[in-house]
Amino acid sequence: MKETYFESEIVQTENFSADVYLDYFNERMRVDDFRGSQSALWDFIEEKAVQHSFAKVILKCRPEYTSFFLQHGFVVEAHFKGYFNGGDCLFLSRFYTKKRKDSAYWIEEDKTIDHCMKLERSASLPFLPEGCIIRKADTRDASRLAHLYGAVFKVYPTPMNDPDYIKKVMQEGTIFYCAEKDGVIVSAASAETLVKYHNAEITDCATLEEFRKFGLMKILIHRLEEELRKMGIYCAYSLARALSFGMNAVFHQRGYRYFGRLANNCIIFEDYEDMNLWVKDLSEERR
Repeated sequence: MKETYFESEIVQTENFSADVYLDYFNERMRVDDFRGSQSALWDFIEEKAVQHSFAKVILKCRPEYTSFFLQHGFVVEAHFKGYFNGGDCLFLSRFYTKKRKDSAYWIEEDKTIDHCMKLERSASLPFLPEGCIIRKADTRDASRLAHLYGAVFKVYPTPMNDPDYIKKVMQEGTIFYCAEKDGVIVSAASAETLVKYHNAEITDCATLEEFRKFGLMKILIHRLEEELRKMGIYCAYSLARALSFGMNAVFHQRGYRYFGRLANNCIIFEDYEDMNLWVKDLSEERR
């Protein structure tokens, strides 16, 4: 029997409705949107956090509701420009353990951002290495994509090493682009679209170590952005490992803006890691 990583549901009560994501693997709960009574939602959050021993709760909150949740122990971790059909969103978090709140690498990660900000933004794209092609992936590529993710990530927040899971997210609307050489997928990235709010997360970025010097991720992200523009989606964002200079540099150079950091947000490689939020308005001048 396969491990249950997460469950998502629309919670509807007499007092509120909310889009809820119970993430058992990463010991957290996420509320992606809500309407109705804030106090009733807070009671629900408290109940679920205790029931499942969650160490962190994330609330994607419209600015007008922020003050209530700040009074109940939430903190602002990131400011998300344009998330709700062009309207802003605040990432509010409440921590339930000291270990989950404290970050051992925060100062080092600040220095990484400082370093990235000094890099020149550029609209140019690198040349493909000989014999390498860039293309849109489909469900027939699921096994090869799963092999790539399994090779790159020892641990990942979602089961991207499972071909069935990759097929599922593709069927739900996630777009994948990949770089292929000699029949082997050597790099890939996806855009997880949320048509309801006209935004998309650039995620699942992975490149085999021997191909990282070619800048393939910049090309893949560019192609994903083109797809999103065709769909009328202009808000693109990504959560990059705060310790990874390479990925943070890619997003900065591609015209994304840094808007905050989520502490101990999810498990990647071996342990919980901080994640930097990068956001881009695709309706602006192309980069």
